[in-house]
Amino acid sequence: MSITAERRAALITEYATKPGDTGSPEVQVALLSERIANLTEHLKTHAKDFHSRRGLLVLVGQRRGLLDYVKKNDQKRYETLIGRLGLRR
Repeated sequence: MSITAERRAALITEYATKPGDTGSPEVQVALLSERIANLTEHLKTHAKDFHSRRGLLVLVGQRRGLLDYVKKNDQKRYETLIGRLGLRR
């Protein structure tokens, strides 16, 4: 259910805005999207796992907040990010 260290490193290098970048909104949104995808798959097989469902909703809210921040500060950057991640909106 969690992200492996290799996958995490790959996401960080793919979405980093500069070398050594681990905290930019793009990286944070990419990591949250990966965790959301993993939890979504988990909930497909464990439909009654309401604790994980709540965690999923928390992650979705965090990602939404970060995306709103990026959209407020730089519309082009936001559109590029959601295009790369394949998110709607």
